[in-house]
Amino acid sequence: MSETSLDEKEFDDWFIESLKIYNNIHEYQLEHPTRVIEWTAEKTICVAGYSLSKNEILELLLPLKLFADDNQVSVYFKLVHGGFSDGAVHCRKHIPGTRCVVTNDGFSSKLLVWDLGGDDVVNVIKSTGDIQLKSASSDKGVKVASGITGNPCILHGSQISDIQLTELTSGKPLNSVETDSPDALSSLQFVSGSVFLACARNGDMYVGDTRKPSALQQTPAGGREGAHWCMGVKTDLLSSDPSSCSVARLSSSCQVFVSDLRDLRAPESKAQLDVQRKTTDNDFMKVTWAPALDNCLAVSGFDGMVQIYNTASGRPELVEFQPLFVHRGHMMSDDQFDTSSAVVTAHVWHPSRPRTVLSAAVGGSVHVWDWVDKATLQKLRQCV
Repeated sequence: MSETSLDEKEFDDWFIESLKIYNNIHEYQLEHPTRVIEWTAEKTICVAGYSLSKNEILELLLPLKLFADDNQVSVYFKLVHGGFSDGAVHCRKHIPGTRCVVTNDGFSSKLLVWDLGGDDVVNVIKSTGDIQLKSASSDKGVKVASGITGNPCILHGSQISDIQLTELTSGKPLNSVETDSPDALSSLQFVSGSVFLACARNGDMYVGDTRKPSALQQTPAGGREGAHWCMGVKTDLLSSDPSSCSVARLSSSCQVFVSDLRDLRAPESKAQLDVQRKTTDNDFMKVTWAPALDNCLAVSGFDGMVQIYNTASGRPELVEFQPLFVHRGHMMSDDQFDTSSAVVTAHVWHPSRPRTVLSAAVGGSVHVWDWVDKATLQKLRQCV
């Protein structure tokens, strides 16, 4: 049997299986691929291209079929607002409570501020200003975290030593960390109104407080040098204690370490993932926690799949993990599997729908999918 016919058979098998493993799955095709997906409301997202030429910045309404069982509602994405960026968009962050997003091109320390537009007839996304790092130290772009409470502000930096807090409306720097660490940033996130967590590319972790710029606490990688690392943080919205959050660190060697923020030196779980790398670009690596599910995280950026894992059975020693669910839809191309070039560039969980995930790939496809867990699937098969 030829390779083509094998691919066609695998596609047919996946298509039949997809009818059982998804409650919903919908696709939108972008002109240029995106590496950023950001929620702007419960039913809308913002995406932007990362090509070196002019790129679209779009706010999209998700298919309403996701939120209703009515067969009469739309099964398509809908363009709500749109605009253009003269450069690539490698990083973007929506500012909670506003209609603003900030973007970075991945090659400079400058941030652009964008107005997404309102409910009036004007549906154009426009750039309204820019923000510059006070002490720019890198030409590899910056990472951004948006403030959770208080006046709109952003935390941004290209390496640990130049992380600064900036007021969004005025562009005025409020404070900056007091350290000379040259470690390049890979991830940055608030865990409370003032406490933030930074992950360096070499795996070192830093806990800081915007009220105390000099109190930056470092946790070294501890023998895990040589790999590229990023992180995902799950915060407990019902707790006022930032130390109650869980931290997942993902390495370019396809390992995930899960820790409690109170003891980052001693991971509670170490997993070797069942992933075969199809790209050498570490910038696509991403690990995220499910906001509305316990012990579930998603991993992407190595190949054309998004893999979901349950960390409840994890152990302190390194063990192999098998995924709870795998989304392979981005490898579909002309009714065949594209296992060689398809790479997922981004994914994000819905903030309140437990098993709804959005993902994007290098081909420009954006998928929203609501997956069925294995326990439910087994029950359905037993009823057949």
